[in-house]
Amino acid sequence: MEDRGNKTIICSVFFLDIVEYSKKSVSGQISQKERFNAFLSNAIRDVPVNDRIILDTGDGAAISFLGDVEDALRAALRMRKSLMSDEGLIDPPLLVRMGVNLGPVRLVKDINGQPNIVGDGINVAQRVMGFAGPGQILVSRSYYDAASRLSQEYTGMFQYCGARTDKHVREHEVYEIGFAGDMSATQPALRYKSKTVLVDRLHKIRAKIKAEWKILLSWSDEKAAYLLATFKGASNQQKALYVGMLTLPLLLLLLLVVKLAHRTEAPAKALPKVAVAASSVAQASPLAASSVVASAPNLVPPAQVSKQNTAKEGKSAHNPKGTEQAVAATGLVLFSIKPWGDVYLDGKMIDASPPLTRLRVSKGEHVIEIKNTTFPAYKQTIKIKAGEKLKIKYKFVN
Repeated sequence: MEDRGNKTIICSVFFLDIVEYSKKSVSGQISQKERFNAFLSNAIRDVPVNDRIILDTGDGAAISFLGDVEDALRAALRMRKSLMSDEGLIDPPLLVRMGVNLGPVRLVKDINGQPNIVGDGINVAQRVMGFAGPGQILVSRSYYDAASRLSQEYTGMFQYCGARTDKHVREHEVYEIGFAGDMSATQPALRYKSKTVLVDRLHKIRAKIKAEWKILLSWSDEKAAYLLATFKGASNQQKALYVGMLTLPLLLLLLLVVKLAHRTEAPAKALPKVAVAASSVAQASPLAASSVVASAPNLVPPAQVSKQNTAKEGKSAHNPKGTEQAVAATGLVLFSIKPWGDVYLDGKMIDASPPLTRLRVSKGEHVIEIKNTTFPAYKQTIKIKAGEKLKIKYKFVN
């Protein structure tokens, strides 16, 4: 990083805050902060270290982007996408408010000699963040003016929310960043409430099962004590009979398991041919790789395809040539979308473009659909051959 010490500079500041962080237990705070840090690290992974300054605020973070103005926008969209993907998987959900501002800051050194920032730029970012609801991204008027003029199409990503007044009686004009599948300030609260009701029901069901299980264990302990006392008081002939009665069902069960195991060893049906090389997709967009493999029904990971191909050829399933054949049986789709759009493959969402620029798919016919909340969706049917490269270039216009 060049020496900007003792200078006032203009930069974009991304401020985040975990909702109701202080009300959680210590273990809950640690769990949510670890998830928060992982998502934030992924969101800013493409920003050079010398172009960013990260401040840990305890219940959140503030990132100053000293380079490209668009870095804050990309980081905010990636952060929200990660939060939505994580929604419903872990309880309680991670709810985060986000705000972006473009303003003056001064670079200083903190008590540890590390770079830090102070000034109106970061203060306004915190105020704008305070106006946001869970899962919502708000930006200041200054950031909107800068970002919307980078490209005319960028203006479609912002929605004016009006003027808000902070606790210092200072007025701020704020804009919301929207996208396909948007979470408004009220929708997360409703979802959170419905999840709370569901969790309460699950707790009640678990308590009932636990009570029934205790009754069953108590009954089984009594029966076990009775049978043990009966066995001790029996003659040697009776004991031998009891052991035989217990051993015979176990032998029959063992024979049944062995017989079923032999049946399941029949050759498995051939799986569909490969539709995507997950490693190639991960190079284009790490967020897209998991979506493609998990959601698209006609896509098979390369490792499985390698085993299928080598099995057909009578070769070892660990033959490294299988992976090369899997990649060779696919085509590559190159995207150039302006200003942005969510990419769907055969009805399944893959990722937003940008950042997605490359997608490897199986040979054959596919339906590509690109959606933008401001404009009508674009839909195209493609027929791609193995090893072929197909470019889809589309620009949303009024």
